[in-house]
Amino acid sequence: MVLHAGALDETLAAAAGSDPALAAELRAAFAESLANHVNLLQRARCDANWHVAALRIRGLAASFQVQPLIDLADAALAAAPGEPTVVRALSGFAADLAGTGPA
Repeated sequence: MVLHAGALDETLAAAAGSDPALAAELRAAFAESLANHVNLLQRARCDANWHVAALRIRGLAASFQVQPLIDLADAALAAAPGEPTVVRALSGFAADLAGTGPA
């Protein structure tokens, strides 16, 4: 998965101003939150839990204007709980953002 985080980086830069340490801290917090929500999505076994987790991912993505992640969350909202292609895509996005994804 190729991470397109330009909008995220722009939003973080606007929030952090000229403080690169703050921007890095905000990015790490975003990545951690996304990883937690993806984990909840992976463990969801009913429609309601899956839907809530997907909505949380979508809300997080929308708050930072990360359109590729919004699109993935929308795909999760349209999918059945546990849909492996959606889970893989979101997991890959989260791993890339955290810097642990494949090179």
